[in-house]
Amino acid sequence: MTPRRLGQSHLSGTNLQRAGDHNQRVTLHSIRVNGPITRVELAALTGLTTPAIANITKRLMNDGLIQEAGRRRGGRGQPATKLVINPDSLFSIGLNVDRDHITMVVLDFEGHVRARASREIAFAMPSDVEKFFRERVRKLLTQVDVSPEKLAGIGVASPDDMPHAATLPHQPANYNVWATTDIPALLQKTLHVPVFVENDAAAATIGEMQFGLGNKYQTFFYILITAALGGSLVIEGHHYRGASGRSGELGLLEGKDLSGRDRQIQEIVSLSALFGRLSAHGIVVTSPQELARLNDRGRAIVNAWTEEAVDMLLGPVISINCLFNPQAILIGGRLPSDVVDNLATRLNQKLHSFSAKVPAIAPVSRAALSDDAPAVGAAILPFSDRLLPSRTALMKVAAL
Repeated sequence: MTPRRLGQSHLSGTNLQRAGDHNQRVTLHSIRVNGPITRVELAALTGLTTPAIANITKRLMNDGLIQEAGRRRGGRGQPATKLVINPDSLFSIGLNVDRDHITMVVLDFEGHVRARASREIAFAMPSDVEKFFRERVRKLLTQVDVSPEKLAGIGVASPDDMPHAATLPHQPANYNVWATTDIPALLQKTLHVPVFVENDAAAATIGEMQFGLGNKYQTFFYILITAALGGSLVIEGHHYRGASGRSGELGLLEGKDLSGRDRQIQEIVSLSALFGRLSAHGIVVTSPQELARLNDRGRAIVNAWTEEAVDMLLGPVISINCLFNPQAILIGGRLPSDVVDNLATRLNQKLHSFSAKVPAIAPVSRAALSDDAPAVGAAILPFSDRLLPSRTALMKVAAL
């Protein structure tokens, strides 16, 4: 049997009757994650029969979703053909709407960002988002020569209960308009394609699962630091939503600040809190990119914030280790990479002192994807609905 390489798909196919759709999804995913790969290797990896793989790859080839990438030499007989994803076969749009920015990406089927547009805007209203989307989406698609017919759909990532879950400084009173906004209808005024909406932390986690360290870790907790603070959990390769879709709400937990007062963690560990602290010292920062250009005084404030953020996160991270036993805890979001790395280093150092008390402590590190992770993860949603494997897809097939 062909040994699995790091990052190989661990999904298995099934030869059960009427499970063809699931088997095709599993095969396509295996090619996307592990390609270039031969049909023999696919059969060994998925557990499907060689004839089944031959039929599935023929269909995928006819649909233009995969293509040949040369032949593998070695051994007797004809060299085996290697298969890869056709990146130009399908595209998707990912839109991240948050309390401090709007970001949009065009993603190809291989997971590469082909085009990007972003706007720093505080508490964007639905009309702002609709205008941004209308003005930018056609330009982005034209820029990369993608016709709307090649779009699988639009994925949208935004915080759960955006106007209610976290009340941030300067949040306008009418921001609760989002509670009654039909986001798909808002975007379909411009592009009439399927629209999928997901929590921003969950979307970032999905992006990390598909194109980041999720190929290395099957069970991990994801911490998303944006204008507020979110979290998400992956268990054995599956994003765990919880009974009502609200698992991982890290920012709503409480801890004691430096004065001993009980505070929600996101009141300290968030970009809005960091910007507020800098502003209190006369340093105005309006975007995460400006954090990388701070002078020594500004960096000292960021370092002091990092220490308090570590203290606020320490208790919850220990609880995560005890309750879920993850392989890793990943930090993503819009903070500059050096700030995230410092935060992770200090957390690891403080966690080490608990190694005698906690059965297993997972390492904390920066997530692989950039600050566009929620947008990239959102763009994966249309692909997942149509072509990628999931337990839901298998259940649908089994119910036929």
